Amino acid sequence: MYVSEWENAKRTISDRYAAILRQLLGVTDAELRGGPLVVAPSMADGYDELLSRIDSASSVSESMVKTFNDQTELLRTMDRQLGASGLVDQMTGHLARLEDALNFAVLPTTRRPVALALAGASTLAAWQAIDSGAVERAWRHYELAKRAARDAEAPMYLAHAMAEQAYVLCEAGRPSLGVDLVRDAQRILGQAGSPRLRAWLYAAEAELCAHAGMPDDCRRALDAATATIPPGSDDRDPDMLSIFLNGAHLARWRGNVLALLGDGEAVTSLYGALEVVDPSFVRAQAGLHADLVQAHLARAEYDDANTHLRQARLLASRTGSVRQRRRVDLLSARL
Repeated sequence: MYVSEWENAKRTISDRYAAILRQLLGVTDAELRGGPLVVAPSMADGYDELLSRIDSASSVSESMVKTFNDQTELLRTMDRQLGASGLVDQMTGHLARLEDALNFAVLPTTRRPVALALAGASTLAAWQAIDSGAVERAWRHYELAKRAARDAEAPMYLAHAMAEQAYVLCEAGRPSLGVDLVRDAQRILGQAGSPRLRAWLYAAEAELCAHAGMPDDCRRALDAATATIPPGSDDRDPDMLSIFLNGAHLARWRGNVLALLGDGEAVTSLYGALEVVDPSFVRAQAGLHADLVQAHLARAEYDDANTHLRQARLLASRTGSVRQRRRVDLLSARL
């Protein structure tokens, strides 16, 4: 009854129910209540207030930027383990504080570190929005991340934001356009980026090529990723903290891509990745089990597919991932 009255504007959503619904649906308060998606920053009231805000921004120290980055890292860890749906309000507030600090920073020495922190936080917020099914919010966050990366003169962050934004295009049914965007990101980066990031970009290109029905290009990109990934078990890129990638992660990604192509080799890669997956990557585990469903379906191994489908559904529900639940539903319909 309440839902019907909310939808027909016969009852307003109270703050109590709004807090519950924001976490359940993974939306901001403005999106929930039908308000504007982008809230314009409050205008400074006269020169005194403007100068006060400029002075505050100029006093942002290295320790404050570190605090911003630590907050992003905490939100990244919570997202990885618990999912994105319960973090919308915290992420929105975090971005607003970073953007406000950047808007009133004048000199490049102050702007660059804040812009870099904003670029990293915005790509995380965008990926969380994709996971929550809020694709327009994701697109806006990626545009913010790209602007911040350009302001910071950080081609690695720019390339990463562009390549992740290509997934929005893929989810929207334009994978070929996504392939063009990720290749443009590779051109912008050139050889300036870290090997781990370049391997990540090749793997992203391979996945998008698989969705676009380009199997030869897909396999070439997979081979390039394998040739580029640094050896060893380290998975964190010190120059690009949002990148987690090593040989084991790449094996899982390769299995996912081969499963999309219907290649029987996918099963071997995916089971190898399942044995070494970090248990704290709960959403990644959900995706891995979904990949195994797809791989077993390609081989008409329906009992095995059912087993992994149950695991994928359980883990997707635990993290509240709209994106993973949608995929599980599509795979379920094929059984």
